[in-house]
Amino acid sequence: MKDSNKISRRGFLKAGAAASVAGLMASIPTAVASAAEPEQVAEENCLFWSKKPKYIFLFIGDGMGLPQIQSASFYQGTTQNNGAVIPAELSFMKFPVVGSVTTYDSTSFCPDSASTATSIASGEKTESGVINMKPWTRDVPFETIAEKLHSQKGYKVGVVSTVNIDHATPAAFYAHQASRKNYYEIGVELANSGFEYFAGGEFQKVNGNGSVPNNHEVAAQAGYNVVTTQAGAAALQAGAGKTLIIAEKLADGNSMNYAMDAAAGEWKLTDYVKKGIELLNNNKGFFLMAESGKIDWACHANDAAASIHDTLEMSNAVQAAVEFYNQHPNDTLILVTADHETGGLGIGYKTTNYDTFLTNLTKQTVSYAKFDTDYVTRYRAEKTPFESVLADVKNCFGLMTASDPDAAANSTLVLTDYELDQIRTAYERTLNVGAAGQGDMSQQDYELYGTYQPFSMALCHVLNHKSGLDHTTYAHTGAPVNIYAMGVGAEEFQGAFDNTEIFHKLAELTNVK
Repeated sequence: MKDSNKISRRGFLKAGAAASVAGLMASIPTAVASAAEPEQVAEENCLFWSKKPKYIFLFIGDGMGLPQIQSASFYQGTTQNNGAVIPAELSFMKFPVVGSVTTYDSTSFCPDSASTATSIASGEKTESGVINMKPWTRDVPFETIAEKLHSQKGYKVGVVSTVNIDHATPAAFYAHQASRKNYYEIGVELANSGFEYFAGGEFQKVNGNGSVPNNHEVAAQAGYNVVTTQAGAAALQAGAGKTLIIAEKLADGNSMNYAMDAAAGEWKLTDYVKKGIELLNNNKGFFLMAESGKIDWACHANDAAASIHDTLEMSNAVQAAVEFYNQHPNDTLILVTADHETGGLGIGYKTTNYDTFLTNLTKQTVSYAKFDTDYVTRYRAEKTPFESVLADVKNCFGLMTASDPDAAANSTLVLTDYELDQIRTAYERTLNVGAAGQGDMSQQDYELYGTYQPFSMALCHVLNHKSGLDHTTYAHTGAPVNIYAMGVGAEEFQGAFDNTEIFHKLAELTNVK
């Protein structure tokens, strides 16, 4: 039972707001006040004038802290004739409202995606690894903003992710599980949600234990169009009914490709957001959550270039929502935020001092993951000599030896003897050991390579450092993240607040219980 003598933080803020508005209203002539806004809402003895957002976009850049955004901005920037450098604004950096959000959960200041997405989706804190369940007992489910809007307001709901559609962040909007690893059960909850649109990577345990219908069959039995080809997705039109799209081209972990690895014409996050708008648009309203999940995966692997390209692709996806907003400016709210920061990305490195050389990252042509599958797998199978792989290193990462004919024209990409030794040592470990778990590695090797292929990690680290970037961890950090807002109710998201407030602010704006 709640102590009646205590007042919650939200209650305190509301009381303060009520007093402020009451004082303000006393000074406004009646004729002016009566004409202020179209809808009056009485709440806690205070009159508020508001217009509800009918179309809500919530973009979550998984792992996308301010450094991830700023590095993408700098990467896209230009240099003027006078030598001045000018960052490029990503689409959401132009939004009129910016806030700062804390991300800690019930068990950690460096939380995971299950708990942080739960906070955003349901307004509740829980343990790392838990999805929409009461912490510690894990026996009481939390209802999400998506579920409330769907059941109470009749909004259509869409959930999109560049990673597995049952991964922690997308699952937090429709599932309730004591463990984020209950993949099959999460897939069943997806089918039972009744949400109108899902799109992303493949289920992580699509066949369950083998004695039950697979997640595709479960969704089909629940009335979903299960689409597994890009042509099939493109052919879908408004009125198609409940739809689940699994990306045709799958990469590491059965996720969608990193943006930098996608083939020409291959659908990326923007395409699935546009299709979602087409299928969800209706007169009652819709809620669309779109996650750029591989920003997080890239930062776990300390792959700055892959992180930047997926952040830029998220900017493109947000722009698709902005174009919808331009057609419906009085009914649309767009939010862009992150669940947490990943990798401890820093802009600036010891050996580059007060400079950065982010144009070096343009020389990286594939992600670490694609380099692993297309190159490292072959090296290990064939025991390729180190000297023979240096041509691939140059082609894929731009790094070259001092004897290379292009060295004079690319001085910031020439490997020093120290760096060459680093990648040679990593290559030898890749051939002899490969990737390993933290418990099977020395402290030194784990700090150098994490649980990834040593050669790929060494190449990413050397290129990052030459570009003026570095990471502190292969995990998440406790840094706050930004939230960007535009449209109806955007002003509610300014200032500094906890991630649980995102849910509460949306609930108040839409008047759900």
